[in-house]
Amino acid sequence: MIPLPIATFGGLLWAATSAQAALQVDLNNPASLRKAASQVAYDLMTFYSGNQTGKIPGILPGPPPGGDYYWWEGGALWGTMIDYWLYTGDESYIPTTMQSLIFQSGPPQHAYMPDNWTASLGNDDQGFWGMSAMLAAETMFPDPPSNGNQPGWLELAQAVFNTQAAPERHDSTCGGGMRWQIPQFNIGYDYKNSIANGIFFNLGARLARYTSNTTYSDYAEQTWDWMAAVGLMDDAINVYDGAHVQTNCTDVFKAQFSYNAGVLIQGAAFMYNVSTGATQSKWKSRLDRLIDRTIAVFFETGPMIEISCELPDQIRCKTDMLSFKGYVHRWMANAVKVAPYLHDKVMNTLRVSAAAAVSSCSGGANGRICGFRWNTGKYDGLTGAGQQMNALAAIMTLLVDLEDIRPPVTNSTGGTSKGDPDAGGEANLFRVHKEITAADRAGAGILTALWLAFCIGLFGFITGGFGEGRRVIVLNNGAGGGGRKGIQGLLEGLRRRM
Repeated sequence: MIPLPIATFGGLLWAATSAQAALQVDLNNPASLRKAASQVAYDLMTFYSGNQTGKIPGILPGPPPGGDYYWWEGGALWGTMIDYWLYTGDESYIPTTMQSLIFQSGPPQHAYMPDNWTASLGNDDQGFWGMSAMLAAETMFPDPPSNGNQPGWLELAQAVFNTQAAPERHDSTCGGGMRWQIPQFNIGYDYKNSIANGIFFNLGARLARYTSNTTYSDYAEQTWDWMAAVGLMDDAINVYDGAHVQTNCTDVFKAQFSYNAGVLIQGAAFMYNVSTGATQSKWKSRLDRLIDRTIAVFFETGPMIEISCELPDQIRCKTDMLSFKGYVHRWMANAVKVAPYLHDKVMNTLRVSAAAAVSSCSGGANGRICGFRWNTGKYDGLTGAGQQMNALAAIMTLLVDLEDIRPPVTNSTGGTSKGDPDAGGEANLFRVHKEITAADRAGAGILTALWLAFCIGLFGFITGGFGEGRRVIVLNNGAGGGGRKGIQGLLEGLRRRM
């Protein structure tokens, strides 16, 4: 364990041993960290109502205007709570987490493609739930009840991966890669982005390690290579957001969001872990450059900053973006467990950032609600589930150094989760399977007219300012949005809409 160093950022002194804020915590004391984490977790769960009568299990309130959150963030929440259980041993939220991950899995495929969310279903949305299921398998989170023929956590992760590995998800535009959205009628279907492909890479790497099946790592390798070839990563491994298929992905949108880098860090660490010899050396080089660049971009002054929307004079982050810091803290800490040589560099970075995170937790009626900015030494008034997840991740991951946190297990090192290599079945939710006849066309004409009327209203609603933050940004500009083309138009749209 390396004590937290004293460091100064912008004239603000961050304490070495105890972060002075309404949320009191000694960052070098395991009991104090667990207590603070339990308080932040409790406050986080006040944003969740899915365990109340008449509410939908698994999701945060939304989507807008019914609430601030989209479906995918529920999946991210349960991944956070699984890590909370792992780091602290607190079993309070096991039943709610288990119920949520099962309820939203979308039977009969259990591939996290529930019919209720088709209108906003992206590969990244599906993937966030899949990563949480994978985490449950790796951490030996209690298995679902055997009665009722419930799928195991590993099977759920495999179902997501298998549906995303289907040929129709990897078309020939831009030389391969997955599109952002799954159904062709969704806004964003013309966009291939880093988070969708990064999650697929991440799942492939982790499934390869858990199962010892190199087919998964082959997919992961191909995905990394495609992202590099198309320009979603540059030579320094800056990770950019995405590009449109209409330009053959030449209009790379060079905004940098931290979760794009974070999801690749975790996946690359797993690829390093499962490799040997020259292949391992290759992944070490990639991982080292990715870690160095991520720290330089997002932790430049110590506290983590979401640079593309967290500006010195204002916050332009949408609800989604307000949650990214927590994922990066969790994924980087997890990377240390499978690539231990990263320890000092990563944990020193996360400790300083965690001290800053705690300083933001002095708001709300209880005086300990956490804000979004971590580099001001005070609560900024921006409250939400994402901000609580961020602070919880920052605090609890420091236990990596202070407790015996087991590394992710595999099916040969104690893992018990039930799997199915054929899970997910045929990904047929959005495909036509029979030859179209004249009668079909006549009926389809009527249905199409009705559907288009619905879509016009729906998409007008989404792009009218209520859509998921980043969806609005990339879709109303550039090649896919009918407006100005090219990166400049995209950047102007980013400034205008954040």
